[in-house]
Amino acid sequence: MDQAKQAQTKRPRVRAAMLSIVLGAALGATLGGCSVIDRSTAPAFSKSDTWVILPIANNTETPQAGQRAASIAQSLLSAYGYANLTRYPTSADDETLFDPAKPDAQQNALNWARQQNAHYALSGAVNEWRYKVGVDGEPAVGITLDVLDVQSGKVVWTGTGSRTGWSRDAVSGVAQKLERELLSPLAR
Repeated sequence: MDQAKQAQTKRPRVRAAMLSIVLGAALGATLGGCSVIDRSTAPAFSKSDTWVILPIANNTETPQAGQRAASIAQSLLSAYGYANLTRYPTSADDETLFDPAKPDAQQNALNWARQQNAHYALSGAVNEWRYKVGVDGEPAVGITLDVLDVQSGKVVWTGTGSRTGWSRDAVSGVAQKLERELLSPLAR
């Protein structure tokens, strides 16, 4: 009888342990799937070089998502110690919802950066900036950032990523976390 009772008391513990392992693995997979990041290797940038933040294209239906992303990037680069940092001047109507794309805007911004004698320019695109449709309304952000050598116009570093948050997170908070992760190689 003792062996039968021991077997019966071990079964619930084994089941509970197996359930804990399965739930832990599922939670880990869920949390690990919240962001995707791909970056090239960053060259050694000098924080004393002159940098500019060029317009970040808005490929979303959210008005001014590019300006919001540029604002976050400027703040992060300043926090990383880039002291000679200037942002491209924009007008209030640069990103209205129904304006057609301006194909020469990037070239105009790069020409402006050359006039500023900048060494590097940060540019990119916002591909997603929204709350997902559904009960929870989770925030979702997708951004690509490029560092350009201003004189040649060539991309010397690039990073792209997407991130989702929980239903109580703000889109801007998710974007800040994503941009911090994307730009982390520039913090050294």
